[in-house]
Amino acid sequence: MFAETKLTDDLNDVRDFLLSERRKVLSEAEWRFRMRGYGYNLRRTEGGLEVARLPQNRVLGTLEI
Repeated sequence: MFAETKLTDDLNDVRDFLLSERRKVLSEAEWRFRMRGYGYNLRRTEGGLEVARLPQNRVLGTLEI
């Protein structure tokens, strides 16, 4: 998906994009909603935050936040 105007599956680039967008919102629910608009599905797990690419819901990785 797109992270900062370029198509990437690199989890480091995606992580930077996700965290920069997180600083712009007030709640985690709003953040997850915005990320769905960008094509990312975020889900809390025991290991951290699972990041998947929509519409296939293909998991890119897990972020420890």
